[in-house]
Amino acid sequence: MFVSKDLSVNEKNHLVIGKNDTVELAKEFGTPLYVIDEDLFRENCRVYKNAMDKYYGGNGLVLYANKALCSKYTCRVVKEEGLGIDVVSGGELYTAIKADFPMDKVYFHGNNKTVDEIRMAVENRVGTIIVDNIYELEKLNEIATEAGIVQNIMFRIKPGVDAHTHSFIQTGQIDSKFGVALENGEAFEICKIANEMSGVKVDGVHCHIGSQIFDIEPFNKAAQVMMDFIGDLKDKLGMEVGKLNLGGGYGIMYTENDDPVPYDEYIQHVSEVVKEAAARRNVKLPFILMEPGRSLIAPAGITLYTVGGIKDIKNVRKYVSVDGGMGDNPRYILYESEYAAAVANKAGNEPCEKVTVAGKCCESGDLLLKDVMLPEIEVGDTLAVLATGAYNYSMASNYNRIPRPAMVAVSNGEAKVVIKRETYEDLIRNDL
Repeated sequence: MFVSKDLSVNEKNHLVIGKNDTVELAKEFGTPLYVIDEDLFRENCRVYKNAMDKYYGGNGLVLYANKALCSKYTCRVVKEEGLGIDVVSGGELYTAIKADFPMDKVYFHGNNKTVDEIRMAVENRVGTIIVDNIYELEKLNEIATEAGIVQNIMFRIKPGVDAHTHSFIQTGQIDSKFGVALENGEAFEICKIANEMSGVKVDGVHCHIGSQIFDIEPFNKAAQVMMDFIGDLKDKLGMEVGKLNLGGGYGIMYTENDDPVPYDEYIQHVSEVVKEAAARRNVKLPFILMEPGRSLIAPAGITLYTVGGIKDIKNVRKYVSVDGGMGDNPRYILYESEYAAAVANKAGNEPCEKVTVAGKCCESGDLLLKDVMLPEIEVGDTLAVLATGAYNYSMASNYNRIPRPAMVAVSNGEAKVVIKRETYEDLIRNDL
């Protein structure tokens, strides 16, 4: 019934997450409310870390994608689990700094880092900066030289691999705003230029082909292409590339129609490709980095809402309105993303009616779920939308001047606030 194994139904017929009654959580902390099952979050981290240790002999590092959900809390959990992180902005980097995250395990991404962000990264001794383009390379070399350091870098490479996913989240093909392409020779040329600079050291290469991918083959193909590129750099330029970041984008189960591959199988299959290619091209097996992305945190999160107005338009559609919407989850209006849901106070009841769950924002497209089957739903019920741990809070906005929700982390029956609920005063704090 549920898309995540951490969810169950108790004797009150209430939805339970992390041994916490979600109806009681809604009463105690209010709604909308983001809830993270910390135990599942940590378990997912360990699955990936153990797989990397097993299939690469410890010669690798799993990176948590801060863009999925960035907070001091998530940084602390990831640090405790021995993972690294990737950041894509000065704000994400600042959060990591304030969470006392080890900078040598920070990888700074982004297709248009500002001068201030580059300088911030250099000054704080970020372990590796993933360079996206020639302008950024030149600016970074200048800033690092002025600071008297040699900055480790990787290049983001477009391997030309098509990921069968939404066009907005495909990133590995040549027609992408990210990185430099192999097909036209610009990837090879930028590596050659960097190899002659004094302020940077090419420490590796990186690729990422997209998100929410359910097929192993695109990852295998990308690994093959990238290993051949590493071989070409050695053969033609004498460059020994020590690290290979193979990105991520592994699909998760948002609805029962999704069929994700077990997380560790991705790593197992890709490791075989990498090892074979290293032997064939006579290159040293690189230190492998992986970016599991949403699959670490998304399944561990749910969002709780209170049901308000219900509008049954006969022979058309039944709208159920809740006290949140596109402000706390814009993924439907962006991608028409699908989710599973449960009526938290009637969690064991059988679905019996088709409804569309609408948000409270002043937009016709502000929907959370369209034409889904749920148990009979009434005003005042608690609705849980599942698998919302990634790209919900991180994409949240104050549209219509609605404060962003609080977030609580639950573990073994205990709940703690990790992000406070915004107030109206917060909304006007920077107004003059």
